[in-house]
Amino acid sequence: MTATPNETAQPTSSPEASADLIVYDYRVVNVYPHDPDAFTQGLVYIDDELYEGVGLYGRSSLRKVDLESGSVLQQHDLDAAYFGEGIAVIGDKIFQLTWQNSVGFIYDRKTFNELDRFEYATEGWGLTYDGEHLIMSDGTPTIYFLDPATLQTVRTITVTVEGQALPRLNELEYIDGRIFANVWQTDVIVRIDPTTGIVDGVADLSGLLAQAPPFEGAVDVLNGIAYDAKRDRLFVTGKLWPYLFEIELQPRP
Repeated sequence: MTATPNETAQPTSSPEASADLIVYDYRVVNVYPHDPDAFTQGLVYIDDELYEGVGLYGRSSLRKVDLESGSVLQQHDLDAAYFGEGIAVIGDKIFQLTWQNSVGFIYDRKTFNELDRFEYATEGWGLTYDGEHLIMSDGTPTIYFLDPATLQTVRTITVTVEGQALPRLNELEYIDGRIFANVWQTDVIVRIDPTTGIVDGVADLSGLLAQAPPFEGAVDVLNGIAYDAKRDRLFVTGKLWPYLFEIELQPRP
């Protein structure tokens, strides 16, 4: 997305810890190739398979990607009228948002054939699944919990950091009872309590791209979080990044 929501609070790339907020640094575990033409909007790792939602008008797609090589194994291109956004996998279906079209797509996970569409009143940014609800962001401090059967909003939370509403919530991932979210245009990932909306952890990923060999092409911001629950592996990447990183978060001393 390229819109700029109204700002209320925004963690910097070098946050400081408070009594109720844990700040994490990172350690790079592995570096994998990533398509530098992929404007990453959504990332999911499930059942040893990596799925990616790619954005930009005329370049949006849904992909299945080989982790080790970065090769695209399967791809469904969106019509040029749609700007693809976050994705989530539930069973044999994949859900994909679009940015300002107010429409989402439901695909067959195996074939990528479109099964259905759904509508929502906001912009679409990030999407994840907590085992019960689809969880959606729209670039504001609001997080929406949707019934996967009806695609209707069942509740919302307002995300706050140290008492202030936090906008620019982007790509989402549900990990061990918490929502992890990229904060657009920063090197920060926040960890959110899904009941209260309170940010209880901040990961500072500044300098991450510099941990890999230099790349001469243009890159955009950090975006994309995927979690391998089976092996407890955390993956992150960015829009137009040539690498996908496996990282380990470490509490800052």
